[in-house]
Amino acid sequence: MAYIIAEPCIGTKDTACVDACPVDCIHPRKDEPEFETEEMLYIDPEECIDCGACVPVCPVSAIFEADELPDKWAEFAERNAAYYQK
Repeated sequence: MAYIIAEPCIGTKDTACVDACPVDCIHPRKDEPEFETEEMLYIDPEECIDCGACVPVCPVSAIFEADELPDKWAEFAERNAAYYQK
């Protein structure tokens, strides 16, 4: 997985990252039914092209490269992957 969305996204769900993503790998989008029920956004590890376009537009600095994910948020790597295994 190239990038991971972590704890700061919870309750924020700002979709600037969705708009910046050139391959549409961040979900749920505002027009998807899950948007209202999910507490955060997730990056699809299979679709992400490791471009980093989402990182600078995140207003809460919630997006990290996998190898730079802070230890305190390590569980979010699995949460991101699990979202796409539904």
